[in-house]
Amino acid sequence: MAHKLKVTLVRSTIDRERSQKATVRGLGLRRLHHTVLVEDTHAIRGMIRKVQHLVSVEPADQA
Repeated sequence: MAHKLKVTLVRSTIDRERSQKATVRGLGLRRLHHTVLVEDTHAIRGMIRKVQHLVSVEPADQA
């Protein structure tokens, strides 16, 4: 079973670069405090690293 990450948007994308806004949307985040579960892949890790100042990341509970 692949590992999952819980990603939450904690800072606004207002006045951010277009590429950062697109990355946040690419992660599936739509509004502040919105949380999504994503697969833990190299591509997702790169997207998170690009907007690390806007998001909060934690491992998802494995139930």
